[in-house]
Amino acid sequence: MPPKKHRPGLLLTVLGAIVALLASFGLSTQSASAASLTEVTGFGSNPSNLRMYAYVPNSHPANPAILVAVHQCTGSGPGFYSGTEFASLADQYGFIVIYPSATRSGSCFDVSSPQALKRGGGSDPVGIMSMVTYAEQHYGGDPSRVYVTGASSGAMMTNVLLGDYPDVFKAGAAFMGVPFGCFATTDGSSWNSACANGQISKTPQAWGDLARTGDPGYTGPRPRMQLWHGTADTTLYYANFGEEIKQWTNVLGVSQTPVLTDSPQSGWTRTRYGTNTNQPPVEAISIQGVGHALPTTGMAARAITFFGLDNTSGGTTAGTSAGTSAGTSAGTSSGTSAGTSSGTSAGTSAGTSSGTSSGSSAGSSGGSGGAGCSAVFRLVGSWSGGYQVEVSVVDSGSSPLSGWSVGWSQPSGHSVANSWNAVLTVSGSGATAVNESYNGQLAVGASTTFGYVANGGPAPTTLALTCQPR
Repeated sequence: MPPKKHRPGLLLTVLGAIVALLASFGLSTQSASAASLTEVTGFGSNPSNLRMYAYVPNSHPANPAILVAVHQCTGSGPGFYSGTEFASLADQYGFIVIYPSATRSGSCFDVSSPQALKRGGGSDPVGIMSMVTYAEQHYGGDPSRVYVTGASSGAMMTNVLLGDYPDVFKAGAAFMGVPFGCFATTDGSSWNSACANGQISKTPQAWGDLARTGDPGYTGPRPRMQLWHGTADTTLYYANFGEEIKQWTNVLGVSQTPVLTDSPQSGWTRTRYGTNTNQPPVEAISIQGVGHALPTTGMAARAITFFGLDNTSGGTTAGTSAGTSAGTSAGTSSGTSAGTSSGTSAGTSAGTSSGTSSGSSAGSSGGSGGAGCSAVFRLVGSWSGGYQVEVSVVDSGSSPLSGWSVGWSQPSGHSVANSWNAVLTVSGSGATAVNESYNGQLAVGASTTFGYVANGGPAPTTLALTCQPR
């Protein structure tokens, strides 16, 4: 018997029924095309000729959150898109990502000019704000959930945007940055070597006041901040990490003493300030032995958790209202505003980087009569096989200092990996730090700080310091 011939009409009817059935279950016979990075032109005021790239995931709520992701020097928006995990996280959680792209030589963002450090002053922050407004108007972005993150130059821009537009950005995550205003220049240069090398140290009050100059008339809630830094960073030195912590704890009106110190991953030291939640006012993560190479795998997801973008509620949408007046009265003694004056050693040593859970200063002071000086030791972070120390040097005499020298005995088996704000020499167990050319002269009552990272353990909780004028 010859084989039966299938009728084409019947086959088409059956296939049509199958497609309809799949559609009824929300399925498709073809995979949906993936979202792609799209360049946007004509997005608004753009005084420094930035380029805008947007990633809008196929699946997102009617009013998605907006994340601005800012690249490093020599980078680009498309490069940061392909080299980080933010786009894949946007697919997962349904938020929009804006990738600004700098076009000037070197592809760094302007974080140093007077125009950049003032709300509406011009330069890159104005162009980035135009991108945010465009995303709100054309993609339905939620103005109450706008966040910013960045690496290196982009991390510095994250600090700048939170200072310039505290009412726009609800939180930031800065990977390898410096405090708001630290990179400031007035000679047209875009590079500040003293800041990059970790040579600028201020009290929490002074840093907080500087951040508040970005939008001096603002009195509302302040955005939260997450900070990341590698201990071996020699491009933007690790000392900047501690200065950022000083700044943002002061801006947000929380104690310099962490409420949590832990190690969520090998080689990481995490500190939280204000509250021990996934969205605290300030969170700081120090990465042992890593140089200028963040974010690495998994760090973007932790930033998204800090923002609150990995849950349906959107997380905490604002900082703390205490930040509106935090630290405005200089010289207070409370740990909340941490606004001690620069003339006291407490004001200098308070609020350094990822510290011990006690957060208190330790050590001893020494010196001589007349034009004397004193030194205060502080353990500000420790991990398996290493730790970080900051020392505050104060002119405690009756006349100005033209130089200083601090000596101590290094614990047996411990070695200094790197230091900043002092020339440090070690001979056997003896260690001596002498001032750099820029921080040796101190007025009576004035202070400065130096620091170092050491290998070895356990970390000392105190050192007998001897400070002498030079």
